[in-house]
Amino acid sequence: MTENPRMNAKEEARRPDCVTEVRMGNTVLVVSGYFKKDAAATAADKMMKVLEAEAAANTRTASAS
Repeated sequence: MTENPRMNAKEEARRPDCVTEVRMGNTVLVVSGYFKKDAAATAADKMMKVLEAEAAANTRTASAS
């Protein structure tokens, strides 16, 4: 693999916060996820914003019909 110039030694040693494996035919995709340690919003906060936006969009669509 190629070196990522934005990574430093501290980030390279960090383990992923989540790992997801997806099988597509004969291929297995492995995705590693990292979360910002000093983030103000939690994953639950972000998901709530997504759900609120989706509900608002559905309300606008339903009233336009």
